[in-house]
Amino acid sequence: MQGKFITIEGTEGVGKTTNIEFIQHWLNRRGVEFVSTREPGGTPLAEQVRELLLTPREEKVGDSTELLLMFAGRAQHLDQVILPALDSGTSVLCDRFTDASYAYQGFGREMDCSLIAKLEQIVQGDLRPDLTLILDIPVEIGLKRASERSTPDRFEQEQIEFFDRVRQGYLKIAEENPERCTVIDASQSLDQVQASIEAVLENFYSQASATE
Repeated sequence: MQGKFITIEGTEGVGKTTNIEFIQHWLNRRGVEFVSTREPGGTPLAEQVRELLLTPREEKVGDSTELLLMFAGRAQHLDQVILPALDSGTSVLCDRFTDASYAYQGFGREMDCSLIAKLEQIVQGDLRPDLTLILDIPVEIGLKRASERSTPDRFEQEQIEFFDRVRQGYLKIAEENPERCTVIDASQSLDQVQASIEAVLENFYSQASATE
């Protein structure tokens, strides 16, 4: 089967790490060859960009600076990891991708989404994920979970209104891209969340097999 590009999205504390591990095990059990990666990051250079973006600092990071750094890391990630894998027939499982730029910079920072779309086209061309799972949870619950796991990074220090906008951004993305995006209610029990994810994956791969 041709390599598929699967992305996992969501605001802080939705359980991406735990559920990505579940998806990895699911893919392994079914013999799907894949690489697992993340954004920002995914290569040594892009991981350095991640550190620049996430580390709290006294100097204010401009919105345009943040957006351009995101896409600089993404360009390197695509060149070194994502495109070579897909071109070789290997699937890619990615913790966040360009939907996060629309959600965090477009909706959260209230930047012009048409600018993000231009950068998306420059960096990605026509490449888009084949399947995107958006883990959704009320912002207050997600931030509480995130605060319990580690010291807040630069994004996690934002006000709750910022994350409300990010969440609404993700839901709007899902609404506008129903053929690609599925929203998973991450406020359910872990077993329920993973049963929902498994159902989506089963349907996705059965349809993919039918068309190849």
